[in-house]
Order: sequence, then structure tokens, then C-alpha cells
Amino acid sequence: MTKITFFRKNGNFWGFREEGHTGFGEEGDDILCSALSAMTMLILNTLEASYGCSVDYVIDDETADITIKCLSALPEHSDDENKQFACEGLFRGYFLQINDLCDEYYEFLDVDVLDE
Repeated sequence: MTKITFFRKNGNFWGFREEGHTGFGEEGDDILCSALSAMTMLILNTLEASYGCSVDYVIDDETADITIKCLSALPEHSDDENKQFACEGLFRGYFLQINDLCDEYYEFLDVDVLDE
């Protein structure tokens, strides 16, 4: 099972942590794990390359654990409201997408929100 914990402060999403393999399929053929990886890399690349944000991230290839944090998603860390809105919206969209996936793959995904 993959556990995904989203980080939220004052209602604003600013990062997440993914832990473990989904177990939906054999390693290398797990389409659910592949989907999570693709979405995660899209978020990371969009934040860094498209939005020009500083992103704190750790990717552990052995455990498949990934943590992504972007303080630019929080109003107190970004003077650029458009960038803050875009970053927070990207994390919020991922949160909504993961919750949709949980409806179908509830045996393989667990979602939580860590409010600060």
C-alpha cells in the first residue's frame, strides 16, 4: 500500500509525502505505482522548470518514498500571489486526483492530510 500524506497550512496545500509500493501489480508492471510516479514527476518538473520555484524534495529509489515541499505555495513565503496560487493549486489538484483514485483503489492507497 502507498500512503500519501499531504501537508497543509491554513488551508493551503504545500507538499506531500508518498511512502511504499502500492502492491497493485508486480514491481515493474504496477500501473498504479507508475501513474503515481508520473504525476509526482509532473508536479516536481512543473514547480521547478515552469514556475521557477525552489523545491525541497527527496526521492528514495529503494523504498519508493518521495517527499516534495514547496514553500512558494504558502502566502507567507511568496510575494508573488500568482505563483503562490499556481503552486498551491497544483498540490490541491493532486490531492483531488489521489482521492478520486482512492475510490477505486482503496486497497492500495491511503490518503491523509497533515494540518499545521
